Formats: sequence, structure tokens, C-alpha cells
Amino acid sequence: MTERFFATAPRGLEALLAAELSALGAKDASAVPGGVAFAGGWETCHRANLWSRLASRVLWRVGEFEYRDEAGLYEAARGIDWTRHFAVERTLRVNVSATKSPLKSLDFATLRVKDAVCDRFRDKIGRRPDVDRASPDVRVHAFLEAAHGAFYLDTSGEPLFKRGWRAGAGEAPLRENLAAGLVMLSGWKLEEPLFDPMCGGATILIEAAALARGRAPGAKRAFGFEKLKAFDAALWNKVRNEKGEPRSNAPLQLFGSDNDPRVLVDAKRNIAAAGVDRWVKVERADVLERPAPAPAGVMIANPPYGERLGSKDDLAAFYPRLGSALKKNYAGWRCHFFTADQRMPKLMRLQPSRKTPLYNGALECRFYEFRMVAGSNRKD
Repeated sequence: MTERFFATAPRGLEALLAAELSALGAKDASAVPGGVAFAGGWETCHRANLWSRLASRVLWRVGEFEYRDEAGLYEAARGIDWTRHFAVERTLRVNVSATKSPLKSLDFATLRVKDAVCDRFRDKIGRRPDVDRASPDVRVHAFLEAAHGAFYLDTSGEPLFKRGWRAGAGEAPLRENLAAGLVMLSGWKLEEPLFDPMCGGATILIEAAALARGRAPGAKRAFGFEKLKAFDAALWNKVRNEKGEPRSNAPLQLFGSDNDPRVLVDAKRNIAAAGVDRWVKVERADVLERPAPAPAGVMIANPPYGERLGSKDDLAAFYPRLGSALKKNYAGWRCHFFTADQRMPKLMRLQPSRKTPLYNGALECRFYEFRMVAGSNRKD
């Protein structure tokens, strides 16, 4: 039976995600700002959750409606038989997002949808599910446009960028699905050396290793679809037991460094927890002084714009030195930088060969590529 789904993703990665989902069996994959709509059965849904490196969530569409006000939204939500989709014992969270909606308060809209879902349960079976905003079993999503809306159930649970291997509870500055997107956008070939000279927690290197070795990004975690009534354990076991093939049997050359020893402790823990420590090598070094680990290759870095390097003035002093270090040490390399600081190329005195607009959450960023051919990139 064909269902309709929507996979959310960081802005700027929609086209890559549509191609990825199509390769995983999705039908009619259509990229729109913020994600990809697609069709498929539950096997496709399970595979997308387990294997997508780029999606943030996979949402199952359970209803569409027209509305004009909060009362219409409530009636639309109450009109869906939620008892068919999940048990009353499951805890619940509701999320509402909107574009050009006439409603004045999304908080109030969220409350009305939650009330409608609970009231439908009470009317049908005499009990209401409990609400748990922190760690719910089931997430209901409502997306509102000017006069039209849709309800979805979240098949992912925790967002898919939470792979299940990260050390510590803190938020990473670069989410795993965005890191995977940077690796794909760079055009890195598996036989090429890959180097992150400001590796932080090593997210980019871990995603590259998992991609190269055919590791399922969701192999170490659970999913929201396991708590829905549509869940078929036998089908899920079939999908989960599918093995990915390494994309190359050639030795991987994945190198990282950072100047902060505390960060490197986390990096090494993450690398070990992700099971890629045999392929990823990290060490303490300053990007301004470290020589290239190979005569040519691909560099991908997410400079700590303003966070670990301090003020804009500090960065303005750092970038020219970084540009000089690249020209001195990295001729023959394709160097990529993901940053929200759009002064970077000018201050580095380098002309980017390519710049891709991306978002890190709500933060508008650029992914710059500099082809380091000695003496040819200096700006006048």
C-alpha cells in the first residue's frame, strides 16, 4: 500500500536528499524548500529512516484539510481517528509550523491540535494519552499554509542526525546530516585523502567514513515508527538486516586535527563509538602550521566562526593567515569551508571557485570551495 511521506532536511540539501531517497526506493520524490515529498510503502519508510544520511525526519502524512481559524483547525484534527494510529498508552507531543497562516499564535494552535487529538481518544475509548514534551513516544506534526494544512505522524522519533554514537550530551556545532551533505557537495572521491584541519568532534570525518564503508547511519538507534500501530516487526527486521556494501575497498585516508586538546578527547571518543577508528586519524595541530597530509586531496572544514575563535576582529586577523597557510601548504588541494561569515573569502584574499548557500539551523551559511593552484587564487 502506497503512503505519502515528507522528509525534512537542512535548507540547501533538498536536491541531494531527493536523489538519495529515490535510490532508496522512494517514488515521485519532489524537492521543496526544507525537504522532499515522496511516496512509498512502509518498507521504503523504514529504509529511508535507517539509511538516509541527509534527512532530519521522515513524516507520514495522515490527513489534509482546509481551515480558516483555530476552530477549523481543531475540527480537522478531531476528525482523524488517531486511535487507529497509536495506542492511548503512548505519550504524545504536538508540533505546529506555519507559512502565511492567518492564525495569530502557533502556541495556541498547538494547544488546540493537542486537545483535539486527546478529545478524539476520550470520545472513542474514554481515555486520553499523556503529553510528554521532552521524550514522547509519538509526535504529531501539523503544517499550516494560508488556508490549507496537513497532519503528519513522525516515523523517526529523535531526529535522524542523532546517529546514536556521539559522546556527551551537548549539541554539536555541526549536525551529522549537514556534515554528510558537505562531504557529498565537496565531490570527494573515496580514493582521495580527506582532511579536516579544525575537526572539533570529528563529525565530518565520521560521516565520510560511514559513507565510504556503507554503514547505515541509523544502525545504532531506535525509531518512532516502532511505536505506531502500523508497525510490522517482520518487515522492519528484513530492512534492518540488509547489509550495505563498501563503496570502495581501497584504504581510506581520513585525517583530522584540532588545536584544542579537550575537543580532541571528544573526537576520539566519537570516532571509537562510531566504529570507524581504524580509518580516521586525528592529532593535535594548528591549521596555520600543519603541513598537508598528502600531496593532493580534499579539505573540508567548519571554522568556529565567532565561537571558539572569539570576536569578529579576531577572525578578521585569522583569515588572512589562513589564506597564506593554504597557499603555502595546500597547492593541489580542493579546500572547502562551511561558514556563516561571508567576509571569509575577501579576508583570505582567495577567490572561491564555487559557493553553495546552505543553512545551519536558521543560520544562513555558505560552503566555499577554493582550488589551491599555487599563485593563481590571489585576488587583486
